[in-house]
Amino acid sequence: MTSGPDNPARLSPHDPTWAETAQSRLDDVSRALAGLPGADRAHFDHIGSTAVADLDAKPIIDLQVRIVPLPSEEELSLRLGAAGFRRAWGSRPDSPGVFRDIPRGGEPVPDEVWEKRLFVSDGGGVILHIRRADSPWGRATVSFRDRLRADPVARERYQQLKRRLSVENAGKADYDDYTRAKTRFFDDLGA
Repeated sequence: MTSGPDNPARLSPHDPTWAETAQSRLDDVSRALAGLPGADRAHFDHIGSTAVADLDAKPIIDLQVRIVPLPSEEELSLRLGAAGFRRAWGSRPDSPGVFRDIPRGGEPVPDEVWEKRLFVSDGGGVILHIRRADSPWGRATVSFRDRLRADPVARERYQQLKRRLSVENAGKADYDDYTRAKTRFFDDLGA
């Protein structure tokens, strides 16, 4: 594990308070989105490595809202701004998962299903992915989280990959390459 400010993909040991923080922020987001079309049927998920006990993670909590229809950027910015979130634009023009998810899987879906909105908390530490409820990526993130929670062998394989990638990405300006390399593991695992 590499530590220090020179590694944007620095990992930290699992912190049990992440789950409590995630739930508190999801409650904030749910209140902020109340009344939007589809909000009463939306899914509010704590995803990513911070949602899996015994797994090292970047100390950034990933949250997800799955909703149909996908609200406009303007509406989300207004509502989520009041809850302490701002629109994220990515580190680079090709940062993964900022405006769209990379299509994956064999399920035939309309192209607009891959659209998303990405927000970050004003103080940092929380990333909020807003996806359509019918997004295969949205379902896959929950499935992947649940698989890692239930399968210690898969969790350990992922842990080793993350540690290796963290070392390989030390000194880079952002963690985009780290994210892309981890995404391949999702496909290998069948998530």
